[in-house]
Amino acid sequence: MMNCPSCARRRPALAAPRRALACAALALCALLAPPARAAGPDRLAAVQAAQTLRVCIWPDYYGISFRNPKTLQLAGVDIDNARELARALGVTPRFVDSSFATLADDLAAERCDIAMFAIGITPARQARMRFTQPHLASDIYAITTQTNRRIQGWADIDQPGTVVVVAKGTLHETVMRSRLKAATLNVVDTPAAREQEVQSGRADVFMTDYPFSRRLLENSDWARLVAPTGAYHVTPYAWAVQPGDDRFHARVEQVLAEMKRDGRLLENARRHQLDAIVAR
Repeated sequence: MMNCPSCARRRPALAAPRRALACAALALCALLAPPARAAGPDRLAAVQAAQTLRVCIWPDYYGISFRNPKTLQLAGVDIDNARELARALGVTPRFVDSSFATLADDLAAERCDIAMFAIGITPARQARMRFTQPHLASDIYAITTQTNRRIQGWADIDQPGTVVVVAKGTLHETVMRSRLKAATLNVVDTPAAREQEVQSGRADVFMTDYPFSRRLLENSDWARLVAPTGAYHVTPYAWAVQPGDDRFHARVEQVLAEMKRDGRLLENARRHQLDAIVAR
């Protein structure tokens, strides 16, 4: 990951050169860039007429769009970003629960106008939705237990007998299906199930990203981070809309560019200790 001085002092394995991460993310984004799309319905006019921006979120994404189970309050960089976007459009945000597994269907069914929960840009997702420019970028990390003796480093993961667990519908499922050669891959329905598999000993590691790894390291005494020795699979994260509405997409891109330029994006990320992964 990009260098984060405060995180580096507490979690040295989470730190990585900012320039290398930014270059990798931008290069991948360029490769994944979709073709130009024809104009479609005027969603911007509809949003402004309704005075409401419906924002799909995944409420279990720590640091991104997390609903506190005790207070039921939403917090995270993309909650703050959504409020900034709504303010720029002159409307009120309304958050709609979604997930990585249902996101494309939720957008297609018009349950929301935009999805804002650090969605990894992948070719499969680009086939069904349209992305903004990246606002974050993260590599893949592994979480194991403090007591697991099989996994000492990244090279121990893809070995015979190792069980790797991922959550269904996440980019980690796609990546690990293609990258694992010797280890066994187990796909479970929820992020909580990943943790249960590892804690119970049925799996050795689960795969995650920078924000979620922070949650485990800061809020549990059983988790141990296993970081790649170099860039493993850096993924740019962005916001997503339905294909076809160039005017709405262009307006969202304009707001994001302004937030990058005037520092609001970085300020929102820093508030949630995610400034290390901001795509500038």
